[in-house]
Amino acid sequence: MTDPNRKRRAVWSVTAWWMLLTVTLWLLGKATEQPATLAGCAASAALLVAIGEIGEGLRRGRQAHRLSRKCRARSPGH
Repeated sequence: MTDPNRKRRAVWSVTAWWMLLTVTLWLLGKATEQPATLAGCAASAALLVAIGEIGEGLRRGRQAHRLSRKCRARSPGH
């Protein structure tokens, strides 16, 4: 990701997911009469977003590894 616009989009995307998840957790707490602080919801949302981003990175890494292995297997030099 060397393109600055791409980096900016990625940051905004993660921030938007974090904010949406924070508000969702907070509203769910209010609806179930188990209110949590907004800070607590924000921390939980940050953890969930981080786990999701790590999972996505691992998925992309595995996919790239599989694709490179396929390309090597098809190349006539091997």
